[in-house]
Amino acid sequence: MNRFLDGLVMLGDFVGNALVKIFHTIALFAIGAAIVWAATDTYFGMTKTGHFSVEDILLLFIYLELGAMVGIYFKTAKLPVRFLIYVAITAITRAMIGMLNINHKADMDIVIASAAIFILTLSTLIVRYGSYKMPLDTGLEELKDHEPVQHTNEAPNG
Repeated sequence: MNRFLDGLVMLGDFVGNALVKIFHTIALFAIGAAIVWAATDTYFGMTKTGHFSVEDILLLFIYLELGAMVGIYFKTAKLPVRFLIYVAITAITRAMIGMLNINHKADMDIVIASAAIFILTLSTLIVRYGSYKMPLDTGLEELKDHEPVQHTNEAPNG
């Protein structure tokens, strides 16, 4: 009887893991498709009006970073936090430009947004330092922040 129950548990684990993987893959394709659709719509909207603003271009960069994040997550099942920080910095920069276009003067909102960008930049520095001191072996070269240091006990040839 225990072997039968163990077999059912193993079957349930297999089916559950397969369903999660299928959902994961479908969701990633749906998110990727939404990003491509939004970026394409934004781009054709800009070409239709014949006017490109810095805000529009920054929005395209946000879509680019989101697409890169989805691609990396699809390949590695790991979400690089740095990309989320880059998206946040770009989004705040885009909002700052919008504030300046409306008010045409610097006010406290600009100072707060600048402080937020500074904090996010510091967090990127901390994340990069952490990845340097405790590298994660992802198998993908584009995620590496540095080349690993080789430590040897041999004296240099001289």
